[in-house]
Amino acid sequence: MTLNLRVMAPNRIVWNSEIQEIILSTNSGQIGILPNHAPLLTALDIGIVKIRLREQWSTMALMGGFAMIENNQMTILVNEAEKANEIDLQEAQDTFRKAKTNLAQAEGKKQIIEANLAFKRAKARLEAINVNTSIIMN
Repeated sequence: MTLNLRVMAPNRIVWNSEIQEIILSTNSGQIGILPNHAPLLTALDIGIVKIRLREQWSTMALMGGFAMIENNQMTILVNEAEKANEIDLQEAQDTFRKAKTNLAQAEGKKQIIEANLAFKRAKARLEAINVNTSIIMN
């Protein structure tokens, strides 16, 4: 039994295929979805998603959005998404370091909020690569 997963960003369809399992980062923690899951609509946090296709796991960095599942059809609408294998490791590390520095130096409510969001996005991209690498190694 499988789920039909479609991940859509404003500018493209990021993923569209049958999968066996998915683990999402929601605003209230991680949630795993298997075939025949009860209907669900949930907000997604900035974070990673793990997708199992046959016996292979893939990861993706999602930059917030919504997920809806019904009748083994899952649609994820996101602001932005990147598959782990599409992220440049060196660029992701540089962006993370810069975001961490900017967060530490942020002053004022607006600057702190913006720096925190940039840090969460950079961290998600780096985690997607690291999780994908550890999955491949195991």
